[in-house]
Amino acid sequence: MADRLARRLHRVPPTIFTTMSALAARTGAINLGQGFPDQDGPPSVIEAAVAALRGGRNQYAPGPGVPELREAVARHQRRCYGIDLDPADQVVVTAGATEAIAAAVLGLVDPGDEVAVTEPYYDSYLATIEMAAAVRRPVGMRRVGEEFRLDVDALRATVGDRTKLLLVNTPHNPTGAVLDATERAAIAEVAVRHDVVVVVDEVYEHLVYDGRRHVPLATLPGMAERTLSISSAGKSFSFTGWKVGWVTGPAELVAPVLSAKQWLTFTNAAPLQPAVAHALDHETAYVEELAAGLQSKRDLLCDGLGKLGLDPVRPEGTYFTLSNVSTLGWPDAMSFCEALPGRAGVVAIPTQPFYDDADAGRHLVRWAFCKETSVLERALDQLSNADLTA
Repeated sequence: MADRLARRLHRVPPTIFTTMSALAARTGAINLGQGFPDQDGPPSVIEAAVAALRGGRNQYAPGPGVPELREAVARHQRRCYGIDLDPADQVVVTAGATEAIAAAVLGLVDPGDEVAVTEPYYDSYLATIEMAAAVRRPVGMRRVGEEFRLDVDALRATVGDRTKLLLVNTPHNPTGAVLDATERAAIAEVAVRHDVVVVVDEVYEHLVYDGRRHVPLATLPGMAERTLSISSAGKSFSFTGWKVGWVTGPAELVAPVLSAKQWLTFTNAAPLQPAVAHALDHETAYVEELAAGLQSKRDLLCDGLGKLGLDPVRPEGTYFTLSNVSTLGWPDAMSFCEALPGRAGVVAIPTQPFYDDADAGRHLVRWAFCKETSVLERALDQLSNADLTA
């Protein structure tokens, strides 16, 4: 039978996360690939979900989301960042950040429009841009010492009058970078000058380390009216399977997101939305403790990978670090990651699918540290006792 896959998906390979997690399950390897924690979030949030289930919150939620969650998101933005929102028309609840990104791109971008996107990118960005029949224009993040930084010169060269949308991720997956003041100012400068809408994925907004603070792009001069901010309960509260996210911004930009979302999921997770509202209002201490614990786990994993000669970056935020396997003789990260379960009983993610620039990502491997300390210690022990050379 002829290939029946729609042409819009021909340039979108299966997500690497499914591939590598299946490899972990098949081999029994420790999964340091896909970014999900080993433990659930706060018990009070689970109890709030149970109460909603038992209280009859089991039918369709309103398309934009249940009022208490939209109101809680608005309170969160005001409390954390001084951003004032009308929950009636400036907040939309989505099926996680992945749907939020898809709805934003599909709601705002026409076929042939240019979308600038920070590279390496989370792979759903590529898929969404392809499905929108838009033109992808990558802007590279470059390694500088132990961290990655946005190539500001490339940003200014890429974003122009033909750019319809700029898709940014900070804190950045997979590099772990948190955009600094210079980088944020450069994004605001090009966005205002060329009248570009900015969609910023902020799902790791509270998972930042070493005393840093996430600063939303929407708070910069000239950016509130052109920025859509996306976040999620999955990362902040360790409920990745709930798939409850949200989009905030000016009503004239949020409306197109809702227009697209209504034909994607229409609505989602009715009994979980009140529980996420509870989390936003009452579980700030949990998030702070989570970030502190992740910082310790980051240090454990990075120190261990460094001793193995893998030269990891020390991320400023997120669940992840990147390391370079070129010194071990591997032709690329994909071949290293495919061999790793058999060599060491560990799974990691090759970053090649996150790059248009094949050479830039050829030897980079992403490792997740959002696991129990004992799991990280066991993985490092297995890695140290394995032959990691090609």
